[in-house]
Amino acid sequence: MTPFTTVRDLLRYAVSRFTAAQLAFGHGTANAYDEAAYLILHTLHLPLDTLDPFLDARLLDTEIADVLKVIERRATERVPAAYLTNEAWMHGRRFYVDERVIVPRSFIGELLEDGLQPYVADPDEVAAVLELCTGSGCLAILAAEAFPNADVDAVDISPQAIEVARINVADYGLDDRVALFEGDLFAPLPERRYNVILANPPYVNRSSMEILPAEYRHEPELALAGGEDGMDVVRRIVGAARSWLEDDGVLVVEIGNERHNVEAAFGGLDLVWLPTSAGEDSVFLIQASDLPEL
Repeated sequence: MTPFTTVRDLLRYAVSRFTAAQLAFGHGTANAYDEAAYLILHTLHLPLDTLDPFLDARLLDTEIADVLKVIERRATERVPAAYLTNEAWMHGRRFYVDERVIVPRSFIGELLEDGLQPYVADPDEVAAVLELCTGSGCLAILAAEAFPNADVDAVDISPQAIEVARINVADYGLDDRVALFEGDLFAPLPERRYNVILANPPYVNRSSMEILPAEYRHEPELALAGGEDGMDVVRRIVGAARSWLEDDGVLVVEIGNERHNVEAAFGGLDLVWLPTSAGEDSVFLIQASDLPEL
């Protein structure tokens, strides 16, 4: 006979199991309790924002078995929760994900909520947006919403990532506004100029890659590893972006915890560090006029 009968029983067990396993978080939740609640509610097909009314609900044996299976996979295999549920939530929107892409967690999404103002004077006048290293396509989709009159091009070098991005673009009904390109940064694009270029590229430096928690090693290394100082791809983006931007355009790049490496690599440029919920060290902006010419 199972010792579990209610959601409360499973929640307590999952928190204890995750804590004892010393899991790493950061793929949508920040602690064992939130992760346990999310996985339990999702597995039971309950509203993800409504836990309390169901805490003392008695569960079927099959439901208990399904939840325990998910808890055990998370604890033993160290699989990020998003890969167990095939979904990730970012800024209130759901995206399909699997192990072909990293789990979406970009702070650029916050900045798109107000259309990058004041650095973009009028979001309604933005006609063309480019997202590099699109992964699951989430930022391209958020950009299409933030700039309602813009066409959005999104690029990724991984054909598997483009497959996932295509699912999400279709889910949001944006096939007519978001064009996906497979290739290396600017290489697959037709010649044109953009008002905004966004990038959340691989930026993890070599020493940090070597000590990543197991959860992050389930993600594609190609989407994380940025070379010795984390700046290999960032250098290429900054070096080429001027040729693809309108004269009053902007480049926005997310770099995680690598601000010191960014400033070492691009200290001669006029970098604007943008405020996000993570502080002012994760995302920088450069005006087109301040970028180097090829």
